[in-house]
Order: sequence, then C-alpha cells, then structure tokens
Amino acid sequence: MKRFLALFVLIVASASAHAEAPVILVFGDSISAGYGLPLEQGWVELLRTRLKAQGYGYQVVNASVSGETTAGGLARLPRALDLHHPSIVILELGGNDGLRGLPVAQMRTNLTQMISLSAAAGAKVLLLGMRMPPNYGPEYTKQFAMVFSDLASEKKISLVPFLLTDIALSPALLQADDIHPNAQGQPILLDNVWPTLKPLLHK
Repeated sequence: MKRFLALFVLIVASASAHAEAPVILVFGDSISAGYGLPLEQGWVELLRTRLKAQGYGYQVVNASVSGETTAGGLARLPRALDLHHPSIVILELGGNDGLRGLPVAQMRTNLTQMISLSAAAGAKVLLLGMRMPPNYGPEYTKQFAMVFSDLASEKKISLVPFLLTDIALSPALLQADDIHPNAQGQPILLDNVWPTLKPLLHK
C-alpha cells in the first residue's frame, strides 16, 4: 500500500510539473507546420529537442496550419491563447498573404492585432519575418518586408528579419515547389530562430 501511495504521489507531482511548464506557442503557416515532411523533421520539433537537451523546461505547442493567412490566424489566435496560456508566442504568418498578393495594409493590421492579443495574454512575442520574391514588384516586396521590421520597432518585440535566410536562394535546401524548406533546410530554420529566441527563455 505504501509503495502504491508513493507511486501515486510521484505520478501526480510529475503531471503537475508538466502542467506548470511554460508554453511556447508556435503560430504559423506551412513553413512551421513542416509541410511535406515527417513531423519529427520539422524545425519546431527540432526546437523541442534542443530545448530539452539544453535544460529548458518548456512545452512547445505547434498550432501552425498550412495555407494560413494573417486573417485566418487572427480568427484562431484567441482560442489558442485561452487554451494554452503561452509565455512566448512565435508568430510566423504573412507569407501566404504575400503569395496571394493580398493588401499589405490589411496584413499589417492583422499582425498588429495578433501581437496585441498575445501581449494582453501575458506572452512575449517573437515575430518571424518573411520576404517576397522579386517578381512581385519592387514596391510590393519593399512594403511587405517593412511590415515586420516596423511592427517589431513599434511594438518593441523580438524579430527574426527573414526566416528563410540562407535557404531561399539555395535549391538544394528546398522541396520541389521551391518554396518549402526540405529536411536539410529545417536545422537552418531553427538556427535562424534560436539566437533571437534564446534571450526570451529562462531555465
């Protein structure tokens, strides 16, 4: 009986510790959902592994959806915040707005609201920037890229200027669609995020 009680207490304590572990909510599109890859190869799963290996006691929740726009993300975010109570939100949206040629002003408004909602819920925000290929025209690509840097400055949040740095122009690191990083590109995605994420973490 004593052994049973001791085991029960241990299980309850372990469950309680897990429940209290701070949450990193990754809220993005197909780039963070690991499109075209086994789950364990995606950069978010690699992040989970690195956090554990380095002794950071975080849970990582990947709420990324392939094809998501900032409008879709804004509609989903309140429920995700209520459900997971994250201490950090990694916001990776906007790419699909750009690929569809949606208005930059609306994308900016949606991202602004998501940043504000996350901050109001007590979360730090890490914004992952994206860029459009030059065939979208110089004016659109410039305005698109500036949204991320402007919001980071205005809202005083952390920013990765371009998530696909060292990947976007390397066909060997992309899938056949020339958009999504392949398995070899996933560790580079994590390495692009990690230096900016790490100062937001605590052990």
